[in-house]
Amino acid sequence: MSAEDLEKYEAEMELSLYKEYKDIVGQFTYVVETDRRFYLANGVDLIPRNADGEVYFEIHMSDAWVWDMYRPARFVKQVRVVTFKDVNVEELEKPELRLPDEP
Repeated sequence: MSAEDLEKYEAEMELSLYKEYKDIVGQFTYVVETDRRFYLANGVDLIPRNADGEVYFEIHMSDAWVWDMYRPARFVKQVRVVTFKDVNVEELEKPELRLPDEP
């Protein structure tokens, strides 16, 4: 496989992943960004920890989806992440349920 073929394959995988993200993002409540991964989750518990003066974060997520094009299964029931880096947790806006207009 040439370098050009590999780049094309990775671009196609990234586009496929983005399309999957757009299709499922409405099913989740939170976006969680760590230094290594991007997650969608319905349950998030962020726990700051301190060990020997070093602060780190333990993140527990439930009902999650992982942005990783190399994972065969991106939906995960439970996730535990430990990191010394920044963590960003955002609650997604849920548009109000709107019924279709009557014809």
